Amino acid sequence: MTSAKIIVDIPDAEKAKVLICSSVSESSLPMRPPNEAASGVNVTSWRHAPEHLVTDSCNYQAYYLGSMLIKDFKGLPSTVEACAKMKKSTDSMKKIPTITLSINYKGVKFIDFKSKHEIMEHEIQDISFASQDSEDLSTFAYITHDTRTGHHYCHVFRVTTLDKAYEIILTLGQAFEVTYQLILKNQPS
Repeated sequence: MTSAKIIVDIPDAEKAKVLICSSVSESSLPMRPPNEAASGVNVTSWRHAPEHLVTDSCNYQAYYLGSMLIKDFKGLPSTVEACAKMKKSTDSMKKIPTITLSINYKGVKFIDFKSKHEIMEHEIQDISFASQDSEDLSTFAYITHDTRTGHHYCHVFRVTTLDKAYEIILTLGQAFEVTYQLILKNQPS
């Protein structure tokens, strides 16, 4: 599987938001269904209006199991290995950190559930792969690329139900699709 990296260079973030919001409101984005936009997806409709991922965020409560350096990036095998290691390392923990995952077309933020302080942010163009754990469908992970170091990291999460994990993965896929469609729409003809 090959992935295209989309780089969006917009120096004025507020101007970009106005441009993108007006672009979305002129006519709805022509979104491909999930089963055409991503591999391994068998649903045919997204969970959210595309405009919601531009003007707001989709927020989900999750347990953050941790992150792992990926020395040899292999997509799915990398997430499987990271999920197994992070689940094992948190088995002995009495309390696993609860966070809010805030997803929109720009990327994903980790927000401390109690204090509401932002812990970490990953821009959409730095996220390269996401999947549910094949052994425990309530666990999921995504891989990021740290542009400063050049390393890849896999971040692992657990939620209370497998449906919630699937919804989060689907929402992340939709954020990619919204970003892609906005880039296409804003390209000069």
